[in-house]
Amino acid sequence: MAEQDQGTATKQISIQKIYVKDSSFESPHTPEVFTKQEWNPKTNLNLRSSHKSGSDDNHEVVLTITIEAKDGDETFFLVELQQAGLFHIVGYNEEEFKAIVGSYCPNILFPYARESVANMVSKGGFPEFLLQPINFDALYAQGLAQAQAKAQEQTAAGSGNGGGDGSGNGGGNGGSA
Repeated sequence: MAEQDQGTATKQISIQKIYVKDSSFESPHTPEVFTKQEWNPKTNLNLRSSHKSGSDDNHEVVLTITIEAKDGDETFFLVELQQAGLFHIVGYNEEEFKAIVGSYCPNILFPYARESVANMVSKGGFPEFLLQPINFDALYAQGLAQAQAKAQEQTAAGSGNGGGDGSGNGGGNGGSA
């Protein structure tokens, strides 16, 4: 029991730093876009996160957001933002760690990214643009489900086509170089 308590006591997540890694705002059709009578742009949101290990159990997580507002072929504005954080993560197993960097950390970064996007769009002369809350837990679970389905498809395709070398490892190079 003492070993179990000791194992959970070593789990730690702390925020070392939150920062904007890269940002860009483009409005290629100004000032003409401001004189339009009808202003009903269609917005496209692209969201992704990435992770890079550093030293001393520090991990950089980057939330990348791209927003494009268009009317037909005319781009009103394009926002690209990389909101990053440096997190000290210790004591978690692989599954827990993947959930932390895939869901928990992006959830921490999102309010900062949301504020940066709103400021850039506003300072670009456009009406207020607020990103709606995002359920990173659901996105992470959806990503896991898609990865499992893809792995199952590949396994099924590999076992039914007569491929492989008969060793059961799919014909991969299992030896050392």
